[in-house]
Amino acid sequence: MEDPLLIIALVACLGVLVILLMGINSFRKGTAEAAKQSNKFMRWRLIAQFGAVVLIMIFVWVRGQSGG
Repeated sequence: MEDPLLIIALVACLGVLVILLMGINSFRKGTAEAAKQSNKFMRWRLIAQFGAVVLIMIFVWVRGQSGG
């Protein structure tokens, strides 16, 4: 667990989870303003999720190149 790229990828995944939970919590309120805020959170989740997937793919590629 000493690989910094793995740690960064895991932190990015946790960030996606936090944003997802914030969006779901905002959606629960049921008001029009909460729906707008929830949509904003979900857009941020997509961006964060893309970044997390890219980091995971880079990690897999680097580990494949080093043979380990």
